[in-house]
Amino acid sequence: MNPRAAFFDAIADKWDGWEDLVALRRRMAAGLSHMGLGARETVLDIGCGTGNLTMALLAALEAAGRVVAVDISARMVAVASGKVRDPRVTWHVASAEALPLSDASIDRIMCFSVWPHLQSAAAVLGEFTRLLRPEGYLHIWHLTPREKINQIHLSAGDPVSGDILLPASGTAARLRAAGYEVIETIDDAEQYLVTARRKAK
Repeated sequence: MNPRAAFFDAIADKWDGWEDLVALRRRMAAGLSHMGLGARETVLDIGCGTGNLTMALLAALEAAGRVVAVDISARMVAVASGKVRDPRVTWHVASAEALPLSDASIDRIMCFSVWPHLQSAAAVLGEFTRLLRPEGYLHIWHLTPREKINQIHLSAGDPVSGDILLPASGTAARLRAAGYEVIETIDDAEQYLVTARRKAK
C-alpha cells in the first residue's frame, strides 16, 4: 500500500475531531464565494478527506452542479461518503497522478489542504491540464498559514515529514511553467491560496 494512503487511513476516523467544523464551514463558504464558484459547475475535490470541502461545495452548487471527490485513502473516502449522501457527488479512491476521469470534464479543481502531499507536481499538473476545460480554474488552498502547515507535517513524521508547502510565489512559478495563468496569490497569517486558470489553446 502507498505509505501516504496508510497514514491517512489511520487518522481518518479522528480527523473531524481535530476541526472546529462550524468555523471551517463558514470560512470555506466565504472562500468559495471569493473564488467565484459557478452554481452549475463540475468541481474536482482532490484529497477530499472526510468530505468537509465537498459539503461546502454542494451547499454552493445548484441541482445541476456536480462534485467529483477523490482521495488516495480508502478510509477517508468511506468516512466522507458515509456522512455526505448526495447524488451530485461521485467518489473515487485514486491518485491525483492517474485519475479515472474523462478529458476536459472538469470546470474547477480544488486542492484543499493536500498540495504538499502530492508526490509529482509535473504528473499532477499534467492530469489537471487534461481534465480541465479551457479556461477552467485550479485552486491550491489552505486555511492555515504555510509555516504552521510545514511544522505540522514535520512533527507528524514519516511519510509526510518532507511534504513542504512552498511560498505562494514558488507554487505560482511552477503553475506558470506548466502553462497556467496565475490569477491570485495569498500567503499570510490567515490562509494560503494560489488561483490559476488553464489557458485556452
